[in-house]
Amino acid sequence: MKRAIIHLILLITFANAQAQDSAAAELVHYTGHTLSNPDYHHGQLAPAVGVHSIQVLRANREHPELAEGSGYTYNHAPMLAYWNNKFYLEYLSDRVGESVPPGQTLLTTSPNGYTWSKPVVIFPPYKIPDGTTKEGHPGVAKDLYAVMHQRMGFYVSKHNRLLVLGFYGICLDPHDDPNDGKGIGRVVREVKPDGSYGPIYFIHYNPAWNEKNTTFPFYTTSKDKGFIADCNELMATPLMMMQWVEETDRHDPLIPLQKDYKAFNFYHLPNGHAIGLWKNGLTATSKDQGRTWTRVIRAPHIVTANAKIWGQRTSDGNYVTIYNPSEFRWPLAISTSKDGLDYTNLLLVNGEISTARYGGNYKSYGPQYTRGIEEGNGIPPDGNIWITYSMNKEDIWVSTIPVPVTDKVTADVDDKGKEFTRWNTFSPIWAPVTITGKGLELKDADPYDYAMAERVFPVAKKMVAQFAITPAQADHGQLQIEFQDEHNATAVRLSFEPDGTFITKAGARIKKMLSYKAGATYTLKVSLNTDTRMYTVNVDGKDVVTQLFFAPVESLGHIVFRTGETRHFPTPDSPAEADSDQPHAGDKVPEASFTLQYLKTTKQ
Repeated sequence: MKRAIIHLILLITFANAQAQDSAAAELVHYTGHTLSNPDYHHGQLAPAVGVHSIQVLRANREHPELAEGSGYTYNHAPMLAYWNNKFYLEYLSDRVGESVPPGQTLLTTSPNGYTWSKPVVIFPPYKIPDGTTKEGHPGVAKDLYAVMHQRMGFYVSKHNRLLVLGFYGICLDPHDDPNDGKGIGRVVREVKPDGSYGPIYFIHYNPAWNEKNTTFPFYTTSKDKGFIADCNELMATPLMMMQWVEETDRHDPLIPLQKDYKAFNFYHLPNGHAIGLWKNGLTATSKDQGRTWTRVIRAPHIVTANAKIWGQRTSDGNYVTIYNPSEFRWPLAISTSKDGLDYTNLLLVNGEISTARYGGNYKSYGPQYTRGIEEGNGIPPDGNIWITYSMNKEDIWVSTIPVPVTDKVTADVDDKGKEFTRWNTFSPIWAPVTITGKGLELKDADPYDYAMAERVFPVAKKMVAQFAITPAQADHGQLQIEFQDEHNATAVRLSFEPDGTFITKAGARIKKMLSYKAGATYTLKVSLNTDTRMYTVNVDGKDVVTQLFFAPVESLGHIVFRTGETRHFPTPDSPAEADSDQPHAGDKVPEASFTLQYLKTTKQ
């Protein structure tokens, strides 16, 4: 009998272990071997091919009319939707720094994701009644405005009505939390098909707030019964309510999982199960559309900290997660999965950190707080992945990532005209990268940023690259051209310099190859051999230099064209946030322009 009992216990233990293993197998995890190195802004990650990164808003305190009209320089937490053949992007904004009032929320739109309207205030600054207090905080509100903090921006109802949402939080000092469940409440308004907006209503109050002590009416007072029904539909959807958890009272019955997990998003597996993701790489599974969840755990081997992680199913039936794979908020990377659970690689989306122009409270460096288009909030017709994020909590960006996601190019490059769409581009508003009738044009009038265009080609130890460049000027502006390995290590750098010289980097020194003229087109042929570490530059049929790489690489993987010098700040040892302003941050410099007419590469 004793032996039988021991055997039964062992069987039960084994069954429990199998059940735990099965449960673990249904959670998101990473089995790849690539890790990010935060000593580099790009993390030494191979770029996903064809990513276009476009700046939507460039903050400008000095000339607000060139930005959103307010001159606020803390801009963060953007959200994205696609509805009625148009992109909608919402973001929150404070005058100088995070959680320092006044705050407001703005909305901008785009027909194609590349050109964006001037942002408009969708939820304006909100005056907090004098005398307002928060339990556990000694402060008392006096002439104080709310700050905005929302993890949910949009909801498209079953009747195809677009709702935009925000939350008015209370910060009694710069280190107070607007998402502690003690704010005022959540607001909503309708975006109408003609581009106009409905009235602002409170859709949900936090404790101590109601129709009598708030400025905007409660949504049930609307004369539009369809609007009321769609608000009720939203609040009856558990997966939507999971996005409300932080700002809403922790004991609110609307919230299915009443835990202090942050920045929820979700996607569905083919079996109907919902995968939940939170900050710090937390994950869980729901089999009943968000009503109940498995135990929340840190996703095994996914490296990320307290910035947001985004996950979604892609148009080819695969899955991606997009996040900062380090303890810092850089780089921005993408990982792919065939089943939505096992993520196997790590590729670069955005490896740039623009210069932070304005200091402010908690203004962390890097491309961060990524959000895509939540299930139900629209599907862009191009089949690409579209995401939005802030840069340094200052500027707002979007990126479009081609599907299928890959870092490989197998055929030699022969690009001109429309073929330039397969390039990776980094395109600030004042330093745009555009395809014109003449080729790929890189302009730059930004004193603190640059345009960048990068082409991945077949990995080669020996190769030839041929291209033609037309500089529009010869007395200002710069265009650096780099040959890099698959992980962004530079071996060769050529440069059209502001003084009209065309140079190459020779170890710690530079070597002049020629003087160039404004408006002239220069045809270049660069022959490279990684075994000998030698390269030859031929300009207009004449060899102008043959010399060693300035840094050795095992192989070559892509070419970069950039209207400025590579950036090395911040580093992992830099201060955590920007605390000072740059001079003339809101002023342009004389514009420079360079046009790339074609590129051909030949692997030898």
